[in-house]
Amino acid sequence: MTVMPPARHRPAAKRPMWIIVLLCLVCVVLIGAYVYPPRHYSQCYLSASSVCTPFKDWLPSIGRREKTDDEIISAAVIRDILGMPMSTSKNPKIAFMFLTPGSLPFEKLWEKFLQGHEGRYSIYVHASRQKPVHTSSLFVGRDIHSDAVVWGKISMIDAEKRLLANALEDADNQFFVLLSDSCVPLHSFDYVFNYLMGTNISFIDCFQDPGPHGNGRYSLEMLPEIEERDFRKGAQWFAITRRHALLILADNLYYKKFKLYCKVYMF
Repeated sequence: MTVMPPARHRPAAKRPMWIIVLLCLVCVVLIGAYVYPPRHYSQCYLSASSVCTPFKDWLPSIGRREKTDDEIISAAVIRDILGMPMSTSKNPKIAFMFLTPGSLPFEKLWEKFLQGHEGRYSIYVHASRQKPVHTSSLFVGRDIHSDAVVWGKISMIDAEKRLLANALEDADNQFFVLLSDSCVPLHSFDYVFNYLMGTNISFIDCFQDPGPHGNGRYSLEMLPEIEERDFRKGAQWFAITRRHALLILADNLYYKKFKLYCKVYMF
């Protein structure tokens, strides 16, 4: 008869509590950094920028500096455009420019808005994905040459400039309104027309955004022409005067800076 040794009771393995505590602390720090980004370093948004280091504060202030050749050329062109008298039209019109991926779902609503006001508006449609099927005769034949558009990329600016270039060919177009496929009119045509034609200012949207898709897209490569304090985020939708439309097409300096360096940096 074989006698079996009594079963041994091994003490329960101790859990590595210090590892659990350390992981919890790391999670708390990461969540806090994401929810409450540092205010002083507006770009130091978690995993948002390639320049998220304090060294940029050591850079000397730019102050008064010698302008680059591109800046001098750009300033001369802008000065002349701003100083030149704008041609007045006996029949001023609003250019409605639609930036859309395809067909416009509210064409019939826009048709009702525009009917009876022929000769006081122009229509331009940039369809970036597929050729639109028009349900209103007012939109037939108003498509322009279009290329692919990707949100947040320079292709959006290219599409807007393409719309502006086509609309500027009509000397009667005095105001240029950029619209999406989801935009709808909220007031009567007369109200919109009189409001825009009665002012000499443009309407754009810009604001500071500390996130990765806002100020996080700023890069030191944009210096010296574009300083971080002047950097803003804005929706692409606008209503601008003919003078400002000309300025947008005439600019190459700032367009090139944004094309090369205004990107989302993720690490």
